[in-house]
Amino acid sequence: MIVVTGATGQLGSIVIEDLLARGVPAGEIVAAVRTPEKAARFAERGVQVRHADYNDPASLATAFEGADKILFISGTDVGQREPQHRNVVEAARAAGVGLLAYTSILNADTAKLVLAGEHQATEAFIRESGVPFVFLRNGFYLDLYTSSFAQNLEHGAIVDASGDARLSLATRADFAGAAAAVLTGEGHENKAYELGGDSAVTMTDLAAELSRQSGRTVEYRDITASEYAAFLVSVGLPQPAADVYADSRVGMLRGELHTETGDLSRLLGRPTTSLADAVAAGLKQLG
Repeated sequence: MIVVTGATGQLGSIVIEDLLARGVPAGEIVAAVRTPEKAARFAERGVQVRHADYNDPASLATAFEGADKILFISGTDVGQREPQHRNVVEAARAAGVGLLAYTSILNADTAKLVLAGEHQATEAFIRESGVPFVFLRNGFYLDLYTSSFAQNLEHGAIVDASGDARLSLATRADFAGAAAAVLTGEGHENKAYELGGDSAVTMTDLAAELSRQSGRTVEYRDITASEYAAFLVSVGLPQPAADVYADSRVGMLRGELHTETGDLSRLLGRPTTSLADAVAAGLKQLG
């Protein structure tokens, strides 16, 4: 039995669709979610839906009962994830799972990003638990950038603070496909995969491709990390979140969100989604 935590989230839902497409029987998949009502579309197709709250160890114990493999998708409560993640790891250990696949961050063992801290702690918890593991160290999602195309086109600019940093961006679908491959494959125990797109992307590349496909001029406007934090606050982000995102840009300039391992395309068995295809998909969503 395969358990997917955070199964109604943007990544988890794609993983479940991928598992079904690979022929995993619906009854052998568990969608472990904080709000079961939101997983009705999976329940209707025969997927087991179980309540699982990272703050509630009892719910995790029930959700993981009978699990052979678990995809542990990291929580979204930045600053609260260490105790939450420890609960998940302890429940997985108690359940005697054969594999715990954790969605970590790219270059987790060396990255100095603020965002990396909780992932590093979680990886340590998992190693100490003795549970066979796979670390799926995901780079940033291309989708995070393509979802801003409406604003980019309106203002004729992509505003960021990553300079000419080469980023190993990939789509959620690609990261989900890698997770599904690990969950349905063999020989992944106790490995760490550095996952990113085949071709590094700069913000200048993204602006140029958006310009080419939209037929409208979009420039890349590079600003400092502190200016970027202020910009994010001005568009509604809380200061703490803005500071974390600004810090990630400093990490990008250090090369911490770049990899050339090719791990992602190897797990997928195909090239990762190209920048051109991702931009086309993003523009299509605009209608």
